[in-house]
Amino acid sequence: MAKKKKITLMHLIDAYLDYVLEFGKEPTSVHKFGKEHNIDESEFYQHFSSFEALEKEIFNQFAIQTLATLAASKEYDTYDARTKLLSFYFTFFENLTANRSYVTYALNKHKNNLKNLKCLSALRETFIDYIESLEIETLDFKEERIEKAKKRFIGESAWVQLLLTMKFWMEDTSKAFEKTDIFIEKSVNTSFDILDTTPLKSIVDLGKFLFKEKMPMK
Repeated sequence: MAKKKKITLMHLIDAYLDYVLEFGKEPTSVHKFGKEHNIDESEFYQHFSSFEALEKEIFNQFAIQTLATLAASKEYDTYDARTKLLSFYFTFFENLTANRSYVTYALNKHKNNLKNLKCLSALRETFIDYIESLEIETLDFKEERIEKAKKRFIGESAWVQLLLTMKFWMEDTSKAFEKTDIFIEKSVNTSFDILDTTPLKSIVDLGKFLFKEKMPMK
């Protein structure tokens, strides 16, 4: 008797994607889903507690696969933070485009947009961790609470930017989503220009100089 093939996380994701794309809706139950794909119900629950958890992991895998692709590139490690983030965006949206039918289904499934965004929670954590790993240079305030708040602000701002880019991509009707590529380049470059510490440091240095000149220490 042939040994049954081990069911992996990716096997479940692929089976779920096939089902949704074929029927335009999620399975009515884990039991029915498993029966149609020769998967024991217990095997499903070894990886996911529900279809909602599976959906969250699908979007998370888009980011994980993007990071794996970047890590495999020898040039990637030589890039500065701005170029690394641009590389992430372009690779990430290539992955989304390869799965556009599912992505548009999942993000338009509910009339309530907040419900649609729930499936992005795992992606959000992975993306913000990635943003923190870039160690984007900003002014050093030498104060722990301010530094933590600054990191949170950068991470949350980057996440909002990613959401806006996903919305733009979903509504993009240009050939090969060329307008999305332009949007990515302009928005990422703009965000880094805003965070550019060079002019800020110059302003701070000027302020220190004027303070010392106008208010000399006795």
